[in-house]
Amino acid sequence: MSGDLAVPPGWLRPDWPAPANVRAVCTSREGGVSAAPYASLNLGDHVGDRAADVQANRAALRSAIGARPVFLQQVHGCEVLGLSPDTRDGSVADACETQAPGIACTIMVADCLPVLFTDRSGSWVAAAHAGWRGLAGEGGQGVLEAVLKSFQAQAPQECGQTAMKRHAGEVLAWLGPCIGPQAFEVGAEVREAFCATDAGAAAHFRAQGVAGKYLADLAGLARRRLQALGVAHISGNDGSAAWCTVSDPARFFSHRRDTARLGGSGRFAACVWLEGAAGRG
Repeated sequence: MSGDLAVPPGWLRPDWPAPANVRAVCTSREGGVSAAPYASLNLGDHVGDRAADVQANRAALRSAIGARPVFLQQVHGCEVLGLSPDTRDGSVADACETQAPGIACTIMVADCLPVLFTDRSGSWVAAAHAGWRGLAGEGGQGVLEAVLKSFQAQAPQECGQTAMKRHAGEVLAWLGPCIGPQAFEVGAEVREAFCATDAGAAAHFRAQGVAGKYLADLAGLARRRLQALGVAHISGNDGSAAWCTVSDPARFFSHRRDTARLGGSGRFAACVWLEGAAGRG
């Protein structure tokens, strides 16, 4: 990435082979004004934090990145929203994309997996909210498949699985922090949601001592989906402890870790945008 961003040192700067005009960042808890249990850079306006503090935090993010982050109302679905300078915060979708400069595709998380995308030419960026429901989708078609289909739609004269994989070869993906495979306990229904259409997904579930309970590797499942779609360049979260939101309370919010214990959890965000003038909003 070209230039530099004046962001807090605890934020993540994706290490991926994106073109110079593509910028990306993943926030941490650092740099905001919210009080515990949302301390300090909570970006979620739906978790019980003071509205004024959330707005101050969002303004701080916008100032730090020099682009306008668009905050979605995420519902664990597969809808992909195209962003323009007129797109308002609160639109319902679990993924977004744009070719407009200065508008940051933004995904809020606190255990779910944020996935950022761009293409080799730096003409398109996208972001997806990949909790297990959105990742699994229906019939093997989830939020990641929806993003890749949206990218393919830029060349409508081609269609079919071969064309999709050819276009996917132009895509770069970065996986952000999420609940790790040592902490993400799920029931048999979650394993079935993935294995019903892909028997090989079973490799990303480890049986626990209690019948019907498994530890799931969310980032590994996403990486498997992306590889099946033809995305060859996947960076970021490799499932190791350093990427686990639950295991790092000083750096990351975690809904599963904090909500029952502290009464609430904030949200951090992953953003990707094309350099240029910031959109209105």
